[in-house]
Amino acid sequence: MGSIQVAGDVKLASAGQTGASAEETTDGFHLVIDALKLNGIDTIFGLPGIPITDLTRKAQAAGIRVISFRHEQNAGNAAAIAGFLTQKPGICLTVSAPGFLNGLTALSNATTNCFPMILISGSSEREIVDLQQGDYEEMDQLAIARPLAKAAFRVLHAEDIGVGIARAIRAAVSGRPGGVYLDLPAKLFAQSMDAAAGKRSLIKVVDPAPRQIPAQDAVQRALNLLKGAKRPLIVLGKGAAYAQADADVRALVERTGIPYLPMSMAKGLLPDTHELSASAARSYVLPEADVVMLIGARLNWLLSHGKGKTWGGKDHKDWGGQQFIQIDISPQEADSNVRIDAPVVGDIGSCVAALLAGIGANWARPPSDWLAAVADRKDKNVAKMAETLAKNPVPMNFHSALNVVRDLIKANPDAMLVNEGANTLDFTRSIVDMYQPRKRVDVGTWGVMGIGMGFAVAAAAVTKQQVFAIEGDSAFGFSGMEVETICRYNLPVCVVIFNNNGVYRGTDVNPTGGPDVAPTVFVKGARYDKLMEAFGGVGVHATTPAELRKAMEEAVRSKRPTLINAVIDETAGTESGRITSLNPTAKKK
Repeated sequence: MGSIQVAGDVKLASAGQTGASAEETTDGFHLVIDALKLNGIDTIFGLPGIPITDLTRKAQAAGIRVISFRHEQNAGNAAAIAGFLTQKPGICLTVSAPGFLNGLTALSNATTNCFPMILISGSSEREIVDLQQGDYEEMDQLAIARPLAKAAFRVLHAEDIGVGIARAIRAAVSGRPGGVYLDLPAKLFAQSMDAAAGKRSLIKVVDPAPRQIPAQDAVQRALNLLKGAKRPLIVLGKGAAYAQADADVRALVERTGIPYLPMSMAKGLLPDTHELSASAARSYVLPEADVVMLIGARLNWLLSHGKGKTWGGKDHKDWGGQQFIQIDISPQEADSNVRIDAPVVGDIGSCVAALLAGIGANWARPPSDWLAAVADRKDKNVAKMAETLAKNPVPMNFHSALNVVRDLIKANPDAMLVNEGANTLDFTRSIVDMYQPRKRVDVGTWGVMGIGMGFAVAAAAVTKQQVFAIEGDSAFGFSGMEVETICRYNLPVCVVIFNNNGVYRGTDVNPTGGPDVAPTVFVKGARYDKLMEAFGGVGVHATTPAELRKAMEEAVRSKRPTLINAVIDETAGTESGRITSLNPTAKKK
């Protein structure tokens, strides 16, 4: 039987001679779409262009939601956080070379943060790339992506599309999740094959992220260490949030009676107002704890590498003497910075369930003096914060503005909170309480700016809930054009920009006295709200907490795309927020 090479909808192929019966064929476009649909993928984030424009059109026609962005990095960020929220790999689709490179930052960030996503990019033909003959947007994309992704694959033949997508899905979600690159050369899409054979070539991935049961002796070792602790502490990381083992995590905390400290994206696994939350006593519990159990949290820079003054050490290299239990799906994570006395290797859900099974009815709660000390320090800090939040300075500062956000989240606990910036990130994390799991997403492990609008679009698309994106004016600049995307899809996103006229603050000056402003200073009095109005959304200029509250409440009622330009004191903020110590100049002082 002969066949014809076609691009587009399913065609009839010649049977080799006149009058012979025709048989149905399919092509690379439809095989990609069918493979994604077979595996429950219902949304693609991307940016159309050669050679994938027709793929986006056909995917939409086939019932897949295609959300098109203005920049591939933001589409990639959307795919990554969709993966975090759903435990299914988010799909980002880009054109070749420059488009691929734009998506690569998001792919790298997803790998670092353990977000399951797949970056699918069209590419130039292999025979031209390998001879460097100068094809349109020629680039060896697979070689570039491989060191920055958890896995990378290329598909050259239509009959292998099912295998390629299946491998990408399994790689993205199994074990420690991460970013996967899938390279699809332009010529692949036009390849045709018998439709029945094409259907047989597709793979529905079975159990893509199989449970990894921890060893019983490892579980018992961890329990023995906890039993002997005088000042135990649980640290919850975003891995614990991703696991969606919410009930068991809560039961473990409450049945052991151990105070817990949530990392930023783990806030809400238990309400931040829970009696065992130690968030308000962080600087006290970390150096004072004698046994620390890490659940889906890594001892990286966000936890001062488990060493230094944060943990009671004399300097940044000094270990404070704590004993650590670490629950992680990757055995390589143990001992990455300090000794892990009781590693428990397995998926979070299975590990926490095993710990619960081993606790028994006679488990002794931590000593009362430890619980009282934590509660006392927490109460004092909460009271101090309440005094600060009650003030109403003119102009607004971070605290008075975030007091409004705090109230709106309390009144709307189902809402998603997206957060980025330097000071805006730090103050929001410590001021705004979360009440439900996976409702707060932010810059994560790298602390990378520019995730805001991509995360906001995905959060709205995935959860169908109100989204509040709390942005520093500098951070917003990385992805601000995506407010058009928010308006185009009429998403219930309320962007609040804390506008203090610059990076960190708007008061720096040019030391030479020349006409150029300082590198950290923006246009004074910028009206970001007008940008949202330009695309048909609601723009609000707010200079007081009352105006901010009114605008946010109206956004919740209307569900309309809204941007609030919240003017705050330009002197508010400190260099690099709470990581000033990482500034080389600061270290010399």
